[in-house]
Amino acid sequence: MSQNNPIRLFITHAWEASDEYLRIFEYLESARNFFYKNFSAPDKAPSGGKEADREELRRQMAQAECVIALPGLYRENAELLQFQLTFAKASDKPVVLMRPFGANAVLPKQITDFSDQVVEWDGRALVDAIKSQARHEESNRWDTIEFKLD
Repeated sequence: MSQNNPIRLFITHAWEASDEYLRIFEYLESARNFFYKNFSAPDKAPSGGKEADREELRRQMAQAECVIALPGLYRENAELLQFQLTFAKASDKPVVLMRPFGANAVLPKQITDFSDQVVEWDGRALVDAIKSQARHEESNRWDTIEFKLD
């Protein structure tokens, strides 16, 4: 992954940029040395009904290396999220599922079955999951804990 070879992402959506959708980009933009290209376009809702929506979603997802699934979409439009996850798996794209933000809610089995990795709302964990799932790169990060012995 480099500036010349960014990771290609698709973030699930229901034709609007929800708070969860925008929060993903806050995390991705704050990550150091992480380069990505977003192929999701919630502002490009097609006219023509359900099949036109699905065709546009297929087009947006086609070039992505990794799909980030937002759990809030399940509450808003479960059928649309199921379609996006089904297409991702049929296209052999890894899915990183976010846990519900700020809640200890249990994720429905209908969406966890489609995910390759489930992560908390933590920028570092999200970036590491994307790198691992999209490019099979491990982070090799170490946490340092300092303590005093008496």
